[in-house]
Amino acid sequence: MLLDTPLHAHHAFAAEFDASKPITLSGVVRKVKWANPHCWLYLDVHDPTTGRMRRWSVEMGSPTQLVRRGWTREFVPPGTQVIVDGYRSKRESRTANGMFLTLPEGKKLSLASSGTPVR
Repeated sequence: MLLDTPLHAHHAFAAEFDASKPITLSGVVRKVKWANPHCWLYLDVHDPTTGRMRRWSVEMGSPTQLVRRGWTREFVPPGTQVIVDGYRSKRESRTANGMFLTLPEGKKLSLASSGTPVR
């Protein structure tokens, strides 16, 4: 049967990300993209070695998974300073799988990504 809509491949955590390479990113939210199968968080992160701002893409869980954890589309607006704990991509230099997001007041939230524990 032929489909009229494009298919989006879904991947396992280990296919894209390296669990032996944890990363902590401190940056400013640029944008949150709600889409299936994964939402994305885009951060501007200061690179201390070059002094430049670098854009990072952080994969999160699906919209349904995030809503179950209390998220809304407007939950973390652009301009919010956050800390993201996750794992580096095996292929992309500034892409990560997000595990937790910490807000300025210290509240820590699950990013509902594949391969990460539920809290």
